[in-house]
Amino acid sequence: MFKLITAKEAAAMVNDNDNICVATFGASGTPEEILNEVEKRFLETGHPKNIGYTHAAGGGSFSLNGDGVRCRCEDHLMHEGLITRWMASHIACSDVGSDFVAQNKIAAWNLPLGTIIQIYDGQAKGQRGCLSKVGLNTFVDPRVDGGALNEKAKTIDAQLRKEGKLCFVNYIEDFFGEEMLYYTGWNYNIGWMRGTYADKNGNISCDHESVNVEMLTIAQAVRACGGKVFVEVEKIVEVGEINPHMVKLPGMYVDYLVVSEHPEKRMITVGGYHRPDVTGEVRVDMSEDNSSADTIPFDYKKIFLRRAAMEIEPGMFANFGLGMPQSVGGVIAEEGCGDFLTMISESGNIGGVPLAGVNFGAHVNVESMTDQGDHFRFFDGQGLDLAMFGLAEADANGDMNTNIVNGAVKGVGGFMNIAAGAKNIVILGSFTAKGMKIEVKDGKLNIIQEGKYKKFIKELPQSSFDCRGTAKKGVPVLFVTERCVFKGTPEGIMLTEIAPGVDLQKDILDQMEFTPLIKEGGPDLMPAEIFQEEWGGLKAYVEAKAAK
Repeated sequence: MFKLITAKEAAAMVNDNDNICVATFGASGTPEEILNEVEKRFLETGHPKNIGYTHAAGGGSFSLNGDGVRCRCEDHLMHEGLITRWMASHIACSDVGSDFVAQNKIAAWNLPLGTIIQIYDGQAKGQRGCLSKVGLNTFVDPRVDGGALNEKAKTIDAQLRKEGKLCFVNYIEDFFGEEMLYYTGWNYNIGWMRGTYADKNGNISCDHESVNVEMLTIAQAVRACGGKVFVEVEKIVEVGEINPHMVKLPGMYVDYLVVSEHPEKRMITVGGYHRPDVTGEVRVDMSEDNSSADTIPFDYKKIFLRRAAMEIEPGMFANFGLGMPQSVGGVIAEEGCGDFLTMISESGNIGGVPLAGVNFGAHVNVESMTDQGDHFRFFDGQGLDLAMFGLAEADANGDMNTNIVNGAVKGVGGFMNIAAGAKNIVILGSFTAKGMKIEVKDGKLNIIQEGKYKKFIKELPQSSFDCRGTAKKGVPVLFVTERCVFKGTPEGIMLTEIAPGVDLQKDILDQMEFTPLIKEGGPDLMPAEIFQEEWGGLKAYVEAKAAK
């Protein structure tokens, strides 16, 4: 039976050197009041200290969300001495944490999102972790960096190997004829998570959350490690008031329960409070009132969003990653093609319209909320028809860096798992970065000012994607920008399309650090109609493509 305690009491139960495992996605699932009290305790007493902290998906404040809140999620722990070890798939949500990692103040590792959950699953079964091919020949591979993001982490890994001990990622050259990576995790002392209601037997529901995170998996892993599970909820209700089908965490796994003092302040995404249209409590009529969907203005960004949308086919299951791909779903809905495919987010949400920016992971009119870990089994099992990712940096091979961009630590998120299993891949974004000014006029592009940073570079700081290997397996890979399109091939990336008004030498080749392959006979023109303010042609294009 659980014990009812306050957030302050929960914070007092964190000991020096503890390893904490958290179920979160953005701000959903994070027990904010407990974290706030841990921060207060440390600032007052200097304890707890030397904490290890792990979560699968990203969490934090995204300081540019405009509400003046400095801290959310792990931001609360970013004080020198409090947290010293951090393992996650994505850390860009935490501006403070990203700085700590870049400045080598804490040891940090970045591993694939789905694989982290699979580590938890293995630990829940009494194992050390899991076997996976995901991450081979990337920066996660221990023959490269082993997922280490800075010198502190590399030093710890080197010492563990010297002592003959396992690191987070371990290379197996011959596992019955195949290369493999063996991923392991910490021994967890504490599991933190958040629900909406708890009944008097401790059964937890998540009615007001925008996603279903891996609560049960983490609770089982923490218990298997001999740790304790803490859950923060809005309210305690009578046994029987929660439909058994709505129980996300059975009470048998709950050790301590905290009732929130300010449930009205709970964030369900990094950028928003409770929204019934994204929790599944209500549905909105998208055809008559589009206020719940993201509005996409007509500019150069809409060009590559439209061109990427042209890759959909009826009946597809499609995932749109963090960054610009999040807005492709808005273009598809705007063009009346929402019923052509099922839009999926790595958060576990299926159907409806995915939201972008600080609301990433949430869907308006979501149809199904699966556990995030279950979702990644679908990705790893090659069930996904189409994956779209943001363009950060790419080299001549088409290999991608999604992790450390222009010196800023981002994190690989679910990219590696999703890319490893997708049947079609589209990578989209602007051709250069920071400060680019482009006018779209009279059906042409006019590049007024180039971005400060090139994206197609000679040497990557880290590689997150083996493009040539993917192409060799027959998986189509496209790189879509506002001014051109490249195709991934076993020999490297090939320029296949160019935008009207763009000069091949000045606007493309001179803005790259290498010379790409070029389609025999020269690149085709990108579709002229997507450069007009009013389009409305996606539906006819997709239907005609399907009829061939």
